[in-house]
Amino acid sequence: MSWIDDRPEVRNVRCGAADLNGQARGKRVPRKFAAKLEEEGTRFPFSILNLDIWGEDVEDSPLVFEAGDPDGVLMPTERGYVPMPWLNSPSALLPMWMFHEDGTPFAGDPRQSLARVLDRYKARGLTPVVATEMEFYLVDDSGDGIRQPRSPRSGKRRPGAEILSLRALDAFDVFFNDLYDACDAMNIPAEAAISEVGMGQFEINLEHVPDALKAADDAWLFKMLVRGLARNHGMAASFMAKPYEEYAGSGLHTHFSVMDADGNNLMANDTFQGTRLLHNAIAGCLKGIPDLALIFAPHGNSYERLVPESHAPTGVCWAYDNRTASVRVPGGSFKARRVEHRVAGGDVNPYLFLAAVLGSALIGIEDDLTPPPPISGNAYEQDMLQIPDTWAAAIDAFESSPLVRRIFDNTLVDNFVMTKRQELHYFAELSEEQQLELYLDTV
Repeated sequence: MSWIDDRPEVRNVRCGAADLNGQARGKRVPRKFAAKLEEEGTRFPFSILNLDIWGEDVEDSPLVFEAGDPDGVLMPTERGYVPMPWLNSPSALLPMWMFHEDGTPFAGDPRQSLARVLDRYKARGLTPVVATEMEFYLVDDSGDGIRQPRSPRSGKRRPGAEILSLRALDAFDVFFNDLYDACDAMNIPAEAAISEVGMGQFEINLEHVPDALKAADDAWLFKMLVRGLARNHGMAASFMAKPYEEYAGSGLHTHFSVMDADGNNLMANDTFQGTRLLHNAIAGCLKGIPDLALIFAPHGNSYERLVPESHAPTGVCWAYDNRTASVRVPGGSFKARRVEHRVAGGDVNPYLFLAAVLGSALIGIEDDLTPPPPISGNAYEQDMLQIPDTWAAAIDAFESSPLVRRIFDNTLVDNFVMTKRQELHYFAELSEEQQLELYLDTV
């Protein structure tokens, strides 16, 4: 029996997939067509997963006029239906991914890119265990610009940031109660919530799961949920990398370890240093950061976050329990040794992000790479290779990198580069106000 058969209150269904920018693209169909959707999927052009941030076709894309803008076949993912608690009428979303007519995966689909990386892990008898940290701002965008929303409890605005403040969390208690209830309904494993560095900034951690596709699904759905639910509470929620010039940006960090077939953590050996595989993975991540910066910082606003002394890494380095490093080995039990990748902003596509992180780590494992010594102290004050600090430089590095093409199919690489070059061109014509409007609750 289908999930939807037990829920007669659901009146309509959305089906959708993530495009290269992480935007949900799909259709709304009446409930009576749900069974057909589950069994046969649906169709729309391959080019739909390759639109720019405005939702426009990419000029000269080989997926459009050159090929006749052909259809791909969208089939349900293993996730199945999830409710959409931010909508007024009971509705369900059926996440999907794209295939060719003959059943082969469409290489330009971000979710298929992550699956491709995970197949390489599986071939080695390895399974990544992944968690994400989701940072976002709650903002009032009802006037010109944005500002801290009023507390539903007091009607007041906080005068500034309150790091790890219970008072800040309590001020939005009704919102967070609704958010956790919705996460439970959508099977999104939300853990602790904290008040972060910025004014109105919060972070919610999603649990470690031994399924990176589910972790990416969770992050994608979580962003959709938070944005929709905030609107119900008279606010906007933004995962922009840097919504306020004077406050820290929002990141999307991931923690990951690697298990063998028996469930053993191959990064841990009851020592402070960790295993050779841990160091291989770190070396791969470091090698990948300069070339993969376009994945970690995909938008014009992303590069405003990657500046010194702003709680975001700028140098390519690693360390034990040091948050100024781009790759960190957290403290705690040696048995729980893992890697934290800290470069990405909150505005990333979760599928491409995890494919990039896990793919670069796997290159380190496959090539038996050795990282440089870990740093100590303030990374911002040390001489080291820097993460590309402009959008144009990141696009060039991504396009020309052999490492990138070891992780991603050429179809995705070429489409992503064309998309970002088009966005770079038109972004330069926007005022600061238009840039904010473009990204605020889109990315």
